[in-house]
Amino acid sequence: MTKNIIYNQLTDENCMIQNEKGEMVPNYDITLINFDEGDILKGKVVKIDKDEVLVDVGFKSEGVIPASELSIRNSVKPDEFLKLDDIVEIMVLQKEDQDGRLILSKKRAEVEKSFDRIEKIYQNDEIVEGQVIEFVKGGLILDIGLRGFLPASLIDIKKTKDLSSYIGEKYTCKIIEVDRNRNNVVLSRKAIIEDERKEQRKEILENIEIGQVRDGFITSIADFGAFVDVDGIDGLIHISELSWNHVKHPSEVVKVGQEVNVEILDIDFEKQRLSLGLKQTQKDPWVDKIKSYKIGDIVQGKVTRIVKFGLFVQIQEDMEGLVHISELSSEPIKRPSDVAKIGDEIIVKIIDIDFEKRRMAFSIRQVTNPDTPSEESNETEQEKDIKENEAEDNQEEAKELKEETAPEAEDVKEENKDKNPEQEREKAIKEILKQMKDEANLD
Repeated sequence: MTKNIIYNQLTDENCMIQNEKGEMVPNYDITLINFDEGDILKGKVVKIDKDEVLVDVGFKSEGVIPASELSIRNSVKPDEFLKLDDIVEIMVLQKEDQDGRLILSKKRAEVEKSFDRIEKIYQNDEIVEGQVIEFVKGGLILDIGLRGFLPASLIDIKKTKDLSSYIGEKYTCKIIEVDRNRNNVVLSRKAIIEDERKEQRKEILENIEIGQVRDGFITSIADFGAFVDVDGIDGLIHISELSWNHVKHPSEVVKVGQEVNVEILDIDFEKQRLSLGLKQTQKDPWVDKIKSYKIGDIVQGKVTRIVKFGLFVQIQEDMEGLVHISELSSEPIKRPSDVAKIGDEIIVKIIDIDFEKRRMAFSIRQVTNPDTPSEESNETEQEKDIKENEAEDNQEEAKELKEETAPEAEDVKEENKDKNPEQEREKAIKEILKQMKDEANLD
């Protein structure tokens, strides 16, 4: 508590009292106050020198405020900071120094009172405003009634500029740490900006709908996709949504800073993020090209890839289909590489076209043996087979991983030779779809 001083206590009536002899003498009890080091007093400025200020606090001698104890700001000139007869609050540092002087501090009194205010603001999760008065290694010092430290990493959400350029600026900050014992207060302006942006993003998200096409720009690129800023909202274009064609790395399609038109595929309101698609805003070349083909057509293509379950054959640029191992020959085939090698030109028959998934299935067997019964199945039947046999598929995959083997489709066919032809046909179609989805990564 701040203690009263002499000029607030003295009156014409009580300044003199009568002693035991009946003589009128000064009332020393009222003119001298009791205080201890650390107490905060009020006093009147009676003299200002270039390096100190004298203050009357009602003590036997005037107190001294050194220039370094006037303010939390450095290099303060006393005559620019105080004037005669100013009433100031000061903390008692020493009742008597080596010269017998009373040493006071205006700065410490302000800091002590400011800590009470700052702790209350911190506890109530409120904000504080201060002016940048200094820059130090790692951040800025703000005058918030005491020296508040604003780390460089918490100044802004953007890259911090030259710290000296912030001097004199006033900022609103959030208090993230208060340690009275260490005289330490840590601030964050970035938290204020992020909260403001969060509210702005919330308003923007309320006006965004799945299926809309929005403008944005690429902010960064990762192996799995590209990040996009859409009206201040963070979004991701997964690598599979960048192009209708196969993409090995997002940098093949986009670059940082590029403006793009994207379709909103999904909205995460909680995390305030968007899932975006770039290819959806572009014409799918496959759709136009596939119009030239139909199931049953005999076409020529080139082998582009060989996998354990068949051959991939390209019949046009960016138009590729699978010849499953069961469709390579009428004779049992253990390895697709026994039939063809990469680069070979071969004749195939189109036995299935999946317009939704942009896939084609080919057959060599039905070209060389046209009288062979067709193993075609419509999409509904195929999806039904996958769903009904999901549990069985999982068991087979677990067994394959455990044994560290990869049985060919022909082996599976051999194991089921005692089953009826209908089951064999359904199993083969299911295997084609499963392998194309899970192992060829054609989704």
